[in-house]
Amino acid sequence: MEVASLDPPPRMRDAVGATGRITIGDFSEIFFMDLSYWGVDQYERSWRSALRHLLSGDGSISCLVSSITEPSTSNFVFTWPLYRLTEDVAVRNSILFLDELDSPFDAEQPWKSVRPRRVTDEDGDRISEWRVSIAAIREFLVGPPASSAE
Repeated sequence: MEVASLDPPPRMRDAVGATGRITIGDFSEIFFMDLSYWGVDQYERSWRSALRHLLSGDGSISCLVSSITEPSTSNFVFTWPLYRLTEDVAVRNSILFLDELDSPFDAEQPWKSVRPRRVTDEDGDRISEWRVSIAAIREFLVGPPASSAE
């Protein structure tokens, strides 16, 4: 997950926001990041915190917030839930409807609002998801290897 541009996607050029990008293997998608509640730095801190939570062993569920407005006056938050499956992670795109949550949304620990993983929806259709390895998430958190100067 990264900030691809400090400008919103072309289809939303009048909005106050930025363009984010998630890459999972060969899959890549851009998305709108509303900047009215969080700035770019807060999104990036939240993503790192969510990935560290997933790796810590404390949680088999986490999520990456892709767009958020003031939770106390908002109806929803756009997320990418992460479900740890031993050495892989299932990733999907989702909207958290705040009025459907069992407890108030906590922007500092958004994974607490993610429901357990289901592989089919209420109609029995398979839910689209992508897989990424735990090793790839660790590598992302550490960053690219430093190149040696010759």
